[in-house]
Amino acid sequence: MKNYYITTPIYYVNDKPHIGHAYTTILADTLARFQRLVEQESFFLTGLDEHGLKVQQAAEKNGVSAKDHCDKMAPAFLELWNKLNIQYSDFIRTTEDRHVKIVQNILNEVNKNGDIYQDEYEGWYSVAEERFITDRELDSGLFREAKKIKERNYFFKMSKYQDALIEKIEKDTNFIQPTTRKNEVLGFLKQDLSDLCISRPKSRLEWGIEIPFDKDYVTYVWFDALINYISAPKYSEDDKHFKQLWPADVHLIGKDILTTHSVYWPTMLMSLNIPLPKTIFAHGWWLTDEEKMSKSLGNVISPLALVDEFGVDAVRYYLMSEMVLGSDATFSLESFIKRYNSDLANDLGNLVSRVSTLINKNFDSVIPSPNNSKNDLSNKVNNINIKDKLDNFQMDRLLQNIMDFVRSINGYMEKNQPWKLVKNDKELAGDVLYNAAESLRIATVMLSPVMPEKCKEILNALGSTSSSLEWGSLKPGEKIPKTNPIFPRIVE
Repeated sequence: MKNYYITTPIYYVNDKPHIGHAYTTILADTLARFQRLVEQESFFLTGLDEHGLKVQQAAEKNGVSAKDHCDKMAPAFLELWNKLNIQYSDFIRTTEDRHVKIVQNILNEVNKNGDIYQDEYEGWYSVAEERFITDRELDSGLFREAKKIKERNYFFKMSKYQDALIEKIEKDTNFIQPTTRKNEVLGFLKQDLSDLCISRPKSRLEWGIEIPFDKDYVTYVWFDALINYISAPKYSEDDKHFKQLWPADVHLIGKDILTTHSVYWPTMLMSLNIPLPKTIFAHGWWLTDEEKMSKSLGNVISPLALVDEFGVDAVRYYLMSEMVLGSDATFSLESFIKRYNSDLANDLGNLVSRVSTLINKNFDSVIPSPNNSKNDLSNKVNNINIKDKLDNFQMDRLLQNIMDFVRSINGYMEKNQPWKLVKNDKELAGDVLYNAAESLRIATVMLSPVMPEKCKEILNALGSTSSSLEWGSLKPGEKIPKTNPIFPRIVE
């Protein structure tokens, strides 16, 4: 059976990780966990892009070798992923031999196919983007540090596949999402498409993968980096393993790297006669005061600082629930605290406390027995279609639906008032509390891909280890512990 294969971009190591890196990786981790929850095996790839001019310049600035710079930066990302409770299947670095070997094999293959040629080029080169840009792009003012360069390089016949790619995008509605990004790519492709310069002379750049058929050149960093998506699954080396994963189900990317993933990458795969990924999904940016977070503006938020202050699961929940996938979202401490107190402290945390306290107090800390009669809550569970929301990348709506279910459990408690019922009809009070506890267990299981650690605490408070979404998995007679508040309210 094919695994659900999800990837993040591999992150550039010229600087420390920030909230943009954290968001994409948490999103991928959450989607992979949800796939496992609905019984689909998943493979989640992330990693680091370690070649290119900016890495070489950063290393020179710090007085170290490029390799030493990468080896120093990699632990910062691994530390963050560990702190954010990221369960990746593989973490790839483009300096690893397994990747370098496959990149060089692919260069030979594409060259053999007649899709690489050498030519002299004169044009504008963006140091920040590490690519040649058109006059139109230069005039846009969006590209910093552009300078005129004339040099001989190797080119990939990207334009050869322009029409085929346009046809693919127009026919396959799932291929590039959301629709705004699809239209953006089509607009780009319906103009003259230049071939892609895929080499850099060693006289200008030494830090890269050597072109296998010309030792005087290294590979353009994007041509190298994109190949990680198939080098990790062992393209050309382990056919069985590769077919279990490829084509990727989704490449998760930020909208700022849309062109490289939606134009460069598909045409490279077409040259290799490899199926294209099923979906390329470009999410929006995190903004502060309606400005994109950037180091130069000094408005980058440290994810580690947020986690240290508020806990990892609260941060994961906020990031997953606040952004509508495909749109930008504004981060503020005020909105974080508001959502935390409303959703987690009030709705979920108070419900856990109320249910567990009533069971501890009135049923000797033992889960009471239900009378197996029909109730509204068991019906409402079935209305939460996890797979549909996953397939449509509606993470915010999925979490909203789950939290609406949590609120319905609170409403059920208010309507039936088991704290009053227990005085006159203990059996009926026990039935109400079982239904509430079982509903809470299912809601917790649904939330566990987003908040894995806090959800373990809630399940423990209910005396359960079950990850089943089926009604009735909570066992009557199970002893439950006394529990401290799961989400203490943040006092502003």
